[in-house]
Amino acid sequence: MKKIPLPTSDEKLLAQCDVETFRSGGKGGQHVNKTSSAVRLRHRPSGITVTCRQERSQHRNKAICVKNLRAKIERLNVVPARRIKTRVPMRVKEKILDSKTKDSIKKKLRSKPRGEDA
Repeated sequence: MKKIPLPTSDEKLLAQCDVETFRSGGKGGQHVNKTSSAVRLRHRPSGITVTCRQERSQHRNKAICVKNLRAKIERLNVVPARRIKTRVPMRVKEKILDSKTKDSIKKKLRSKPRGEDA
């Protein structure tokens, strides 16, 4: 995946986003029910969406959204280290074969016994 360029300032990051406010509901009583305090940021270049409705203030929710968006983009930009393949140890191979043998014996014992002259 391509790295997403991340601006250094919050203002530049907000300029790249669509900001949508809406009524949040939940705790806060009449104040929350009447004001559009919840914020949803959609980062246009990457399509990442972040929503915050935990505070009663729209400004605080926007600040939390920007912080969460920045953290999300930074997490996506981290490239995981490549795994170096290693050989399966001989002891592990022996253990696998031993368990297969035990399983096959267990299943053979489930069958009906065969009579010699039947």
